Amino acid sequence: MAFERETPGLVTATMTKAHRENRVFIDWSQNNPAKTTITPYSLRGRDEPTAATPATWDEVRGCRKPEQLTFTADDVLDRVQALGDLFAPAGRHRAALPG
Repeated sequence: MAFERETPGLVTATMTKAHRENRVFIDWSQNNPAKTTITPYSLRGRDEPTAATPATWDEVRGCRKPEQLTFTADDVLDRVQALGDLFAPAGRHRAALPG
């Protein structure tokens, strides 16, 4: 990976924890078309797109079927209006980046 070669002290694409210490880990394996990892509130590229949606722990504990935690774009807008931005706390707990 060119980025790793150009900035070896700052960036790594090696998954081994000891090698990642004090570096930003670039997980190139997420580029596989079969992966479904996306950012919160993004729509998945499917015939009927669902949105990656933060959920409360109560929702997770109460979930009995995957459909209970499957949301459309309209669902997400309603949820944010009713519950606020459940992902907002993530911005207050950022890890310090090296450099």
